[in-house]
Amino acid sequence: MATTAFEDIAETFEFLDDWEDRYAHVIDMGREMPPLDDAFKVPATKVDGCASQVWLVPTIKDGVFTFHGASDAMIVSGLIAILHALYNGLPVEEVAGVDARAEFERLGLNDHLSAQRSNGLRAMIERIRSVRA
Repeated sequence: MATTAFEDIAETFEFLDDWEDRYAHVIDMGREMPPLDDAFKVPATKVDGCASQVWLVPTIKDGVFTFHGASDAMIVSGLIAILHALYNGLPVEEVAGVDARAEFERLGLNDHLSAQRSNGLRAMIERIRSVRA
């Protein structure tokens, strides 16, 4: 079950006719993400398996999962923004049950990411799903 924020993204993607527009939208979403403080860009928060530099900083407060993230690549920053919409605000016990691959398939992104980007996305999803209360 997707969050309202993710459903808004899926609805926007339905209106964007071509992949250049969709990619531009993903990049714009990444640009709109709040910056991650450099103090969090450390080996412990870095996601291995990504072609670009990626950091994810999860937080669980009162049983609710949130995370902040950043990348040095524009498209990856957009993918982080989509993951943020998909997972942020969920009860922590629901995080592992989200089928992120299926949700990205709804957006058609699985077919339009390079193998390296797909591997990086998988690594980000695994990192998010590994968070425990």
